[in-house]
Amino acid sequence: MDKVINRNEYEERELNAPSGWLVLIVTILLYLGAIGLAIFAGIQLEADENSALGGTMLVVSIIWLAIGWIPFIGLRIIKPNEALVLTLFGKYTGTLKREGFYFINPFSSAVNPQVDGEPSVSLSPDGTSVKLTKSKISLKALTHDNHRQKINDQMGNPIEVGIVVIWRVVNTAKAVFNVDNYKTYLSIQADSVLRDVVRCYPYDSTDSDEKTLRGSSQEVCELLRERLQQRVEQAGLEIIEARITHLAYAPEIAAAMLQRQQATAIIEARQKIVDGAVGMVEMALNKLSESNVCELDEERKAQMVSNLLVVLCGNKDAQPIVNSGTIY
Repeated sequence: MDKVINRNEYEERELNAPSGWLVLIVTILLYLGAIGLAIFAGIQLEADENSALGGTMLVVSIIWLAIGWIPFIGLRIIKPNEALVLTLFGKYTGTLKREGFYFINPFSSAVNPQVDGEPSVSLSPDGTSVKLTKSKISLKALTHDNHRQKINDQMGNPIEVGIVVIWRVVNTAKAVFNVDNYKTYLSIQADSVLRDVVRCYPYDSTDSDEKTLRGSSQEVCELLRERLQQRVEQAGLEIIEARITHLAYAPEIAAAMLQRQQATAIIEARQKIVDGAVGMVEMALNKLSESNVCELDEERKAQMVSNLLVVLCGNKDAQPIVNSGTIY
């Protein structure tokens, strides 16, 4: 099959803008020249009201004084780890990413879809909300803290999971033009990927070789990062790290799961106690036989094993009873 080309895909291209200092100095000099020209034209017209040269110079100076401020609109300051995505009459012209003072086309407009998602900020004394727009896009590493979600694990148990994602914008054209709002897009994809990954693992397991959400956090986080990176590639984002910040059973089954964990721990502890007690009894019988301390028949050995197991496996300390007579 032929590959389908998405013509809505945009690739970033860096804009080589001239230095803003040269434009600033030239514009100021032209302004000063226009003022001087207007003064000179006034002197000419005062000397000769019908002077064509004086009238022409006066018109030129007035026109420049009226429109000479336009180049100042194109002066932009770019700080480190900031980018300016520019369009000219709706067409993408390039991205300004290098820090410094530059001059761009005064009629160009900066695009940042994140502006629409930012809250208004109250600036005026009467509490009027004024929306502050930021045309620049941050290239710094940012943190997205996802809300806790209730998801069923591989065994069908409902658990609460929360993740934090460390990310940054690496392709400004994709982030601005390929998706509507890259932060919202990242949040939705993080929720989807988290559900897909959590459903592949159980919360916990008695098998030490089986990967679980609680015991294999490093593998789970790496899988989260890889899958999320695949989802946000078209948005021009890079996932630096994805970590689980909260992992617990849902409240409705937390008590039952705690009882199950306690029962499992008690059984495992009892198994170790029994294994140790049997080994100690066997060692005691062998020592008695090797040292020829006493000869025990099968019935006495059985009685001794029973007493030792009761002492070693009991929950409470045994109370010894001294027999002053014979065993029988």
